[in-house]
Amino acid sequence: MDIKPIKTEADYEQALKRLDEIFDASADTPEGDEAELLSLLIDSYENEHYTIEAPDPIEAIKIRLEEMDLKQQDLVGIIGGKSRVSEVLNRKRKLTVEMIRNLTDALHLSASSLIKEYQLAK
Repeated sequence: MDIKPIKTEADYEQALKRLDEIFDASADTPEGDEAELLSLLIDSYENEHYTIEAPDPIEAIKIRLEEMDLKQQDLVGIIGGKSRVSEVLNRKRKLTVEMIRNLTDALHLSASSLIKEYQLAK
């Protein structure tokens, strides 16, 4: 086992290749220990070099609707009437505090993900 920090893209690729080779190793073996350490190093490198930004509030709502197998019409009464839901999801109107509270309860989204700034459609 020759574990070293991942500093370059080449190191990263080499670590991924090695992890792929030993991925199914039993936990209580030298290969299992190596796989665990490589996973931590790879995760650290990816978090630093391949950051993924959280979706804006409207995208977060759309993603959660898809995850929960819900449709836009299921937000009627949570956001407001049918036209209000359409305006919000089409970025014609901003979310209000009351809408955010209702969405937090109904879709189990964090309020912090819904209060982020986002652009309205022009």
